Amino acid sequence: MFQPRKGYRAGVDPVLLAAATPAKQGDTVLELGCGVGVASLCLAARVPDIQVTGVELQAEYAALGELNARENGADFTVVHSDLRTLPADLRQQRFRHVIMNPPYFDRSAGTAATNQGRDLALGGDTPLTDWLQIGARRVGPRGYLTMIQRIERLPEVLGALEGRLGAVIVRPIAGRAGKAPELFLLQARQEGRAAFRMAPTLIMHEGAAHSDDQESYTPDVRAVLRSGGELPIWP
Repeated sequence: MFQPRKGYRAGVDPVLLAAATPAKQGDTVLELGCGVGVASLCLAARVPDIQVTGVELQAEYAALGELNARENGADFTVVHSDLRTLPADLRQQRFRHVIMNPPYFDRSAGTAATNQGRDLALGGDTPLTDWLQIGARRVGPRGYLTMIQRIERLPEVLGALEGRLGAVIVRPIAGRAGKAPELFLLQARQEGRAAFRMAPTLIMHEGAAHSDDQESYTPDVRAVLRSGGELPIWP
């Protein structure tokens, strides 16, 4: 994956997002805020013959996403656009899956980063509710929305999805056993009628604390990061 030398660099979060997306061969996928395409291309590497479209606001990141698509031989199209003003053809489409890794921090409650690319990736100027409302409108019949976000924003996310998508499942993510979750994966479904479910917490690392420079991922996480494994929201 080509990424900017300076600014925001993707970590493990988009890889987890891709692993948690229940796509099947032949599905269509839309990623809002795709950056350089990490989540979309991880998903395309795991699931054959899917068509993925990414929307990215920042021109530099969109160009790198196109480059990464070519380098990986993936059916991945990047649209350089603000998600609030999608091109007309995209507004007419609905997808089997909509995925997103929105900025984690509320820009109105924090300090902007000095690098513009990093600032938009971490905070941005599009409210989280807009991400969810726009994403929900692009989910096709019985399709799925899958996202990753910081745990403190869970109430905001659930409120934005109310009356739009159902069958919501949340899987908290904690660094180690016994630690409070910092992130969560969420999946919701168009026309879903199942009751809300809270899945068991995904633990990222083994042991009570970091003790040396060796990798300490749990087997489930290691399978995702090293072998392209699937990570069901409901294990």
